[in-house]
Amino acid sequence: MRLLVLGGTHFLGRHVVSAALDRGHEVATFTRGVSGAPPVGARSLTGDRDDPAALPAALDGWLPELVVDTSCQTRGAADHAAAALADVAGYAFVSSLNAYRNWPPGPIAGEQEPTWDSDEDSYGPVKAYAERVLGAALGERFLTARAGLIVGPHDPLYRLGWWLDRTAAGGRVVVPAEGLEQPIALVDARDLAGWLVEMAERGQGGPVNTTGPAGMTTLGGLLDTCREVTGGDAEWVPVPEADLLSAGVQEWTHLPLWLAAGTARTAWDVDTARARELGLPSRPVRDSVADTWAWMQTGDRPQPPAGRELPGLPPDLERRLLSSAG
Repeated sequence: MRLLVLGGTHFLGRHVVSAALDRGHEVATFTRGVSGAPPVGARSLTGDRDDPAALPAALDGWLPELVVDTSCQTRGAADHAAAALADVAGYAFVSSLNAYRNWPPGPIAGEQEPTWDSDEDSYGPVKAYAERVLGAALGERFLTARAGLIVGPHDPLYRLGWWLDRTAAGGRVVVPAEGLEQPIALVDARDLAGWLVEMAERGQGGPVNTTGPAGMTTLGGLLDTCREVTGGDAEWVPVPEADLLSAGVQEWTHLPLWLAAGTARTAWDVDTARARELGLPSRPVRDSVADTWAWMQTGDRPQPPAGRELPGLPPDLERRLLSSAG
């Protein structure tokens, strides 16, 4: 079938293209054309989703039957996709847990939890708006995948990547004392990508929380896996949360994947029963970590999206924390 990927040259979209090609589809990507070419075998269509004429012009008579949308970032992009693609047989849209009005901190008991309905142009409200607009246009043929933490090869956001580099470098490593036991749930981009293609093929509809099962690992378990995979001799130096925060350490940014206890207590508690019922895979955490590290060794290092800095603990701040920890 003819499958259109909105996005398709970066992280998740790249894996979607590969999965669709592997399943025998004729694949095209629609992007602004600034992030490089899609995987070999897919045709590249270019245009700005915020321009209502761009997508119809780029398609130029090539009518997709299926859509996987990984890149909707504005209200206009949602409006224009709904207008141009309402007749497809299946449309799988990558939303976010941020579409929920109470996440973070959560918990999320199921897909019936309320989503944003405000006019704000921040990430969560925009994703919730896109869900409504596209859902109204496509009805039961529209699936919205509310994603959480996505990991795997080609990840440009350098969250897991920073921990891999830091543990490989070895020595004393600052870790959050109260955070090592915090649960973490993640999904490998390759698992999510293949599942999105399958859901579009089936014309599956409705919202789905698409992250790993709650309690699949902890931050400490993930860091131990990073140390094992890289072969580094990193020594964890637990620093109390109060000391981290008073020193200016930013959650999720300076220590990627770490959330302060008040948020972590419920933010990782997300019901994914529907995802499991619909067959979303959850490969072993070690496989995702090892494959990400292997990709990073190829020289294709994580590059941040335009306007964003890579996360990680600044070396001078790390030295001060280690000195204080003794």
